[in-house]
Amino acid sequence: QVQLVESGGGLVQPGGSLRLSCAASTSAIMFSASLMGWYRQAPGKQRELVATITGRGSTNYADSVKGRFTISRDNAKKLVALQMNSLQPEDTAVYYCTMGRNWGQGTQVTVSS
Repeated sequence: QVQLVESGGGLVQPGGSLRLSCAASTSAIMFSASLMGWYRQAPGKQRELVATITGRGSTNYADSVKGRFTISRDNAKKLVALQMNSLQPEDTAVYYCTMGRNWGQGTQVTVSS
């Protein structure tokens, strides 16, 4: 079973930046072939897609984060990252890394002054 371990969450002021990382415990070949994604769930809300990236680097973003967030991957290192800029209080949520149908444990991002 694939394990996904997220890191990089924390508390940041509005307008600030954070970079989330996710390490996958799988082969580089399997990782390279997998769609990787970030989802988030805010308190009292449904889990929602933030961004995805294919093995070849094609990306897709939720409208709410376009122009502020950037997803990237390093297939050799089996890492996927989410660079989050211009963070706003509404970005506060638990962020989850996904690889196909596998999910990480989540990392908390809190945007507050």
